[in-house]
Amino acid sequence: MKTKLFFAAIFLLASAWVSGQKFAFVDTQYILENIPDYQTAQNTLDEISMEWQKELEGKFAEIDKIYKSFQSEAFLLSEDMKTKRQNEIIAKEKEAKELQKKYFGTEGDLYKKRQELVKPIQDKVYNAIEELAEEGGFAVIFDRTGSTTIIYASEKFDKSDDVLAKLGYKAGGVSQ
Repeated sequence: MKTKLFFAAIFLLASAWVSGQKFAFVDTQYILENIPDYQTAQNTLDEISMEWQKELEGKFAEIDKIYKSFQSEAFLLSEDMKTKRQNEIIAKEKEAKELQKKYFGTEGDLYKKRQELVKPIQDKVYNAIEELAEEGGFAVIFDRTGSTTIIYASEKFDKSDDVLAKLGYKAGGVSQ
């Protein structure tokens, strides 16, 4: 997949060069790190995540304690009592795993909170990039964050600070 992306990027760059089109790149991670609202949102998400993780660790520690207690007493229990205690442990494990999924699953509460807090900021950044591309006549703007599709990029084509300026910020997360 990365090879296909690499060749697609090379093709786009070659096409832009041949047709005289302008191109640039941005670093969306750098842009986001310089927006105070994004940092606030990330801190909020981190706090919520730590709180929920602590709650889950407590539940799993309680289950572990109950299980160890069961193991040490199992030889004294009747078969009915063993089955009952095992079922209680299984029910508590299932409950904890469901809570874990509710908090951290792919469509879980943390995902929803991230969408609520971070997505509007990402949308503003995308709109600023789109506006910059139209104003500057850029045919292509690449995002170099986490991408292996750009082998070399001259800093003179980095438009990250221009995107921050369009959003009303400058490097360091300070409003203009």
